[in-house]
Amino acid sequence: MTYSEMITQTPVTLVEFFATWCPHCQKMMPIVAQVKELLAGQADVTQLDIDQNQELARENGVSGVPTFILYKNGQELWRHSGEIDGNDLLAKVQSAL
Repeated sequence: MTYSEMITQTPVTLVEFFATWCPHCQKMMPIVAQVKELLAGQADVTQLDIDQNQELARENGVSGVPTFILYKNGQELWRHSGEIDGNDLLAKVQSAL
């Protein structure tokens, strides 16, 4: 599946670019997992390892990790780099639904 297919397969998609070696990403892992669970059936939450997806990260202007990009109908709505409170992340995605 291509990136453009991935961000358009559901109306609202949250993509997280992360790295396994990044302590901030590791701290966000359980938060992202919980957000994914809470949004099941409403929005797609996808995590991409920048070490395995270097070209995609570059194409999407990702310079730091974690970077969250929220899409609605394939269009970027919001972007955030760094740690974020789980409730804030959930609210941001829910506001796009």
